[in-house]
Amino acid sequence: MVTASSGSRRTPRSRPTLEVSVLRVGHRPGRDPRLTTHVALTARALGARRMYLHPSDPDLTERLRAVGRRWGGDFEVVPADEWKPLLRSFDGPVLHLTMYGLPLSRVLPRLSRARRAMIVVGGAKVPPELYRLAAYNVSIGSQPHSEVAALAVTLVSLLGLPDAGGMRGARFRIVPRARGKRVVERRERP
Repeated sequence: MVTASSGSRRTPRSRPTLEVSVLRVGHRPGRDPRLTTHVALTARALGARRMYLHPSDPDLTERLRAVGRRWGGDFEVVPADEWKPLLRSFDGPVLHLTMYGLPLSRVLPRLSRARRAMIVVGGAKVPPELYRLAAYNVSIGSQPHSEVAALAVTLVSLLGLPDAGGMRGARFRIVPRARGKRVVERRERP
């Protein structure tokens, strides 16, 4: 609870619900499936609503849909044949994760009123135009780092840590334990 200078109590303003999408630009089907899968799994687990995939990769998309069927949630993978029009028409700030950008801590306050945000995760060769189309080129530490790590730090900074209870519609649920592993399967009602 926060008290104002008069001693009156004031409740902190709640932040509007932020819907986050991720755009993976420069995916190389057949060469990048592991990295792009980790980008998608991280986005899904930490609260992003969807991942746009450029170029599209139907096999990878289906594998990620299968994860959703087993573990629940409403995360979706959307093919993006053209990423530039997607960014130009997006209704909200676009954050491009790059080690050359502004520190995330300087960008976060500028996003406090946003209702939607797009986080762009580039591939091996980032098109120079992406730097111009993004509202913010954002860095995590201004050092070489993993795209997956940068996405995770950014999502947690924007959305907070997810609940440990699992996702709606899950067929499986992990039971948190100090030691060992326990996964339970939801029983279907007859």
